[in-house]
Amino acid sequence: MSGHDQPFELPAVGLGTWQMRGETAERGVRDAIELGYRLIDTAAAYHNEEAVGAGIRGSGTDPGELLVVTKFPEEDAGREREVLRTSLGLLGVDKIDLWLVHAPLDAAGSLRIWEQFIKARDEGLVRAIGVSNFLPEQVDELIKASGVVPAVNQIAFGPRYYDADVAPHHAAHGIALQAHSPFSENDLAHPVLRGIADRHGCTVRQVLLRWHRAHGVPVVVKSVSPTHLTENLDAAGHPLEPEDVAAIDRLGINPTRGQPA
Repeated sequence: MSGHDQPFELPAVGLGTWQMRGETAERGVRDAIELGYRLIDTAAAYHNEEAVGAGIRGSGTDPGELLVVTKFPEEDAGREREVLRTSLGLLGVDKIDLWLVHAPLDAAGSLRIWEQFIKARDEGLVRAIGVSNFLPEQVDELIKASGVVPAVNQIAFGPRYYDADVAPHHAAHGIALQAHSPFSENDLAHPVLRGIADRHGCTVRQVLLRWHRAHGVPVVVKSVSPTHLTENLDAAGHPLEPEDVAAIDRLGINPTRGQPA
């Protein structure tokens, strides 16, 4: 067996849908796509795949222009194919662009799930497979045991969890690192972040997204507010000063130990 052919290309900012339900989720997805979002991230555990699918269809955008991401709940190990078929049906798509293991089990448990992911990819049910909330050593174990490299690892990467070794580790494997929970997992009132935001004439949220961009790490951001959705996209194009990035780097308190999102 072999890994994927090339690193998975992810947009700098994608839409996260955690805790978005029903009509709110449908409208949020539709609005985000109309504003220019091209990656839509959900999970079986969010119980909103049907609404997300309705939002995708409601946008009028060809699904082929989007990256549709969903996650498999690790506690459903052994039911991979059933859960995948359910996700495909609820989302109303023929293929999942990126299917992630939502969080790790022990090494043997993660490997059993991963083997089913490989089969689904090889059968064309999903375009690419990856993981979420895996530590670097857990990624290494999975690659060593399976011979297949995850296309993506989605983790909490923000200042609270910043570890300078994480991005180079993933890059060395050709794994795209993607960040979740940039706002909920960080202190938006922190004086360092507020000071940088004031100097740049932007929001703390935009500072956090620009910090991720400075590290070359794309982000999944949850919002249903058109104003915030627009601000989040705008943040991607305005770099921080190197000294600002370094100041935010120093805020880390708990490297790599993110919570599942």
